[in-house]
Amino acid sequence: MLDPHIEGLMRAMAESGFRLPNPFEARAMRMMLDSPLPAPPVEIAEVRDITIPGPAGAMRARLYRPGEGRLPLVILFHGGGWVHGTLDSHDRLARGIARDADCAVLSVDYRLAPEHRFPAAIDDAVAAARWARGNAAALGVDPAHYAITGDSAGGNLAAAVAQILAGAADAPAHQLLFYPVLDGRCASASFAVETPGFLSPSQMRWYWDQYAPGDARLDHRASPALAPVAASLAPATIVVTGNDPLHDEGVAYAEALKAAGVPVTLHDAAGGIHGFVSLFGMIPIADEALAIGTAALRTALHG
Repeated sequence: MLDPHIEGLMRAMAESGFRLPNPFEARAMRMMLDSPLPAPPVEIAEVRDITIPGPAGAMRARLYRPGEGRLPLVILFHGGGWVHGTLDSHDRLARGIARDADCAVLSVDYRLAPEHRFPAAIDDAVAAARWARGNAAALGVDPAHYAITGDSAGGNLAAAVAQILAGAADAPAHQLLFYPVLDGRCASASFAVETPGFLSPSQMRWYWDQYAPGDARLDHRASPALAPVAASLAPATIVVTGNDPLHDEGVAYAEALKAAGVPVTLHDAAGGIHGFVSLFGMIPIADEALAIGTAALRTALHG
């Protein structure tokens, strides 16, 4: 099943000549997919670019604030298969989260593959979370209340950060995962189905080959679904969608968290496609998914 609004959008894009590169190649993927979506603007009180220290030097980041005062913080890791994606490509999503969750958002520009393979991205993500928690005063945020979020490969990083920091003093209060990449084995039933959308099973396998080739993808930091689930893991909200090779691993991860006693909410948008939440303000099911996610953040950080 495909949502009719998304079906219309995909038809229009195909008629305009949109095609992914064949064969896949990092530079071509970046040229095609790093441009922001043409979508209604999201106004926000303050946006500023900053640099933060990382394991390999300074990292670019962008801080969003929907208002004044010491706000809770959400750290955002963008998607893009660890190969593409930028602060600009996810600027609108960061704005939407900040506005609707009434939180500051720190969007992090981590190192990308294949130039920087695993564990570069997760090392950067952990460093960013720890730095933000330890430098809350400089960011003007509440150090006692922060969460992590990400879509696709960014959801992978958010899930891995939550696992690495579970039980620590600087652990996040919540993890919001939009159609996360979780299992480098790529063996779930939804990987055997060619569904409509902008992520195919072969494309996702190519992303894994760029980021964590061979046995590296079986490392728990690369594949959070393969890690034992600690009861101290941050509560999770997981959004999956039907027309997506990642659907089943997201569902399985939610079930594993629930079995371990971790509070988890799973939202399955049957008619969506991979990446659909970025269509908020244009597609009703995207509005619904973003509302569910930001409501969870408000409860975790304000409640």
